Amino acid sequence: MRLVTAVPLVLVALLVIPVAAARYSARVDRVLSRIAIRVFGDHVDAFRDEHPERTAALRAAHAPTTIREYGATTLLYAVLAAVVGSVVGLYAIWGLLALLSIDPATMRAALPSALAFLAVLGGVPTLSLGELAVLLLGSSLTLGAVAGGGTYWLRWWYPGYVADARARRIEAGLPSTVAFIYALSKSGMAFPAVVRVVADQEDTYGEAAAEFSVAVRSMDIVGTDVITALQTMGRRSPSPQFREFTENLVSVLQSGQGLSGFLERQYQDYREEAQSQQDGILDLLATLAEAYVTVLVAGPLFLITILVVIGIAAGDTFGQLQVLVYVLLPVANLGFVVYLSMVTEKLDPSSGVDGARAAVEPPSTAATRTGGAAGEESGPRPHPNVERVRYSRRLQGLRDRFGRPVRTLVGRPTLTLAITVPIAAVAITRRLPAALEGGFDAAAVDDTIALGTFGVVAVFAVAYELHRRRIAAIEAAVPDLLDRLASVNEAGLSIVAAIDRVRGSDLGPLGDELDRVWADVEWGADLRTALGRLEGRVGTRSIARVVTLLTESMNASGDLATTLRIAARQAAADRRLERERKQAMVEYMVVVYVSFLVFLFIIAVLAGYLLPNLPTESAELASDSGVGALGGFSDGDADAYATLFYHATLVQGLCSGLIAGQLSTGDVGAGAKHAAAMIGLSVLLFALLV
Repeated sequence: MRLVTAVPLVLVALLVIPVAAARYSARVDRVLSRIAIRVFGDHVDAFRDEHPERTAALRAAHAPTTIREYGATTLLYAVLAAVVGSVVGLYAIWGLLALLSIDPATMRAALPSALAFLAVLGGVPTLSLGELAVLLLGSSLTLGAVAGGGTYWLRWWYPGYVADARARRIEAGLPSTVAFIYALSKSGMAFPAVVRVVADQEDTYGEAAAEFSVAVRSMDIVGTDVITALQTMGRRSPSPQFREFTENLVSVLQSGQGLSGFLERQYQDYREEAQSQQDGILDLLATLAEAYVTVLVAGPLFLITILVVIGIAAGDTFGQLQVLVYVLLPVANLGFVVYLSMVTEKLDPSSGVDGARAAVEPPSTAATRTGGAAGEESGPRPHPNVERVRYSRRLQGLRDRFGRPVRTLVGRPTLTLAITVPIAAVAITRRLPAALEGGFDAAAVDDTIALGTFGVVAVFAVAYELHRRRIAAIEAAVPDLLDRLASVNEAGLSIVAAIDRVRGSDLGPLGDELDRVWADVEWGADLRTALGRLEGRVGTRSIARVVTLLTESMNASGDLATTLRIAARQAAADRRLERERKQAMVEYMVVVYVSFLVFLFIIAVLAGYLLPNLPTESAELASDSGVGALGGFSDGDADAYATLFYHATLVQGLCSGLIAGQLSTGDVGAGAKHAAAMIGLSVLLFALLV
């Protein structure tokens, strides 16, 4: 490439690099923001009142910026995108013209048979210099305008999208948040303190709790009273349901009515609304399961059968089958998984909550971090023993992680991929030389890939199931724990003595965790610290809520029976919804299994019985009715089709297994065991038939 033709590309790089760096560097972002405000700030101020919805969207999205800064940055990015789009469009049109000027016969010889129809686009006559200049200029300006306008629209659309997503998460977590507020108010805590406590629990209660941070900032920074702060919070919320709750709450506070009765009624209403929403989503999942079986299982099976019949009777359709199996089938399934994730996210109020740390880190790491907080702050000359403790805690995570590898893998199932994937890759690499002899032969390595995939998925499934079962057992025992603590507290025992009394009862894995809590207390830790370590070890949403409620309620009163009863009812309601959801989703999982077995059976019949019994190539089938020649398959063609069918079952098994788990539990990871079963069944069946 000549230097003069590379200059525009250098310009594009100089424009794109700062924008990309601003995503990761606060200093670069500040520099770009200052440039944007200096150039476009006055323009944004002049038109601010014409678009009040933009300001509302930024506030609802909790964007950490002002409307002036965001608008100026949007204009700067739009201008840069227009310039970059113009330059890239220039090269794109130039390359397209060069491609279309190739002779059609040459293109037809170079393209695969499945794309041979594109050769008719070749043979474009050479343009004159003036025509070329006009075409390039018009195309580049058009593409530049589209890029700039698209960037401008996308930047202003994104805050509204974030606000809508926050509204869904707020409404999903509103029942549990209202129950938490109700429990705190029953413990005797003043309502302004309740607002501050809820605002601090974003990790546990998600976006619904994050809304209360608006009220806290209004009280702390502006100095408003709690009523005005709540009104400001309601106006800025993107959720209509939360705005209605805030308006009713303000009315109750202003009128002096019973706050606890209002919160109890609101909680019951939101719980019934959550039940109604779950029923609607389950009906949608039933429709999606039927659509999946029809479109992504029966549809590909029908197309494969039709293409095979056409290939037997008329001509080669192997290229179209490859596109269907290797491209369309996985892409369509991936799109369905993404859409299904968006639907099932509404079933889980914790989808936007970051409190469940145990799902992403081993218990030992969380416990180390929680336990180490108390001893990190010391004077300038700490005692040598303190230094030894600090050093030991720094190594605690490595000791526990490598000293107890099984526990680490069960605590973080994704770590199994770091072990199994390299092993599978080495096994496949060792088979590659045989596959590359005389050209690439997929059949020489497909068994290794299939078995490697089966091993990777199976090991992950085992670790995931052990982890999920432990977490499920702990969460199932939470309502019983709260009820028993409430009963013992009502009998006159303190919460510390209540934990000592309850820990000996049958609570499954949660009983072992309570024993560790009591051991921390016996060794001198206060109950708040011991419960914090429990939350760090277990890290589930239910335990995080229990710990938060206990620690905050203890600050207000020692009589926690009523508060614990409220939390127990809320936890039991969550468990009931979860059980109903699982029972309904099992039916959809069975539907996916049946559809895959039908798919596997028909594909196995085609590969094991139809292809071997077809007439060989150039065989003649004649009859008295005048039937002509039927072009058959050679042995090589039959083997290629059989290998392709084998790959189709593997792809469909992997995708169907993941979707079966997602339909049954709402989590793609839960589909690993189903995917392993389907892949193993496919490998076994083709090993016996082919």
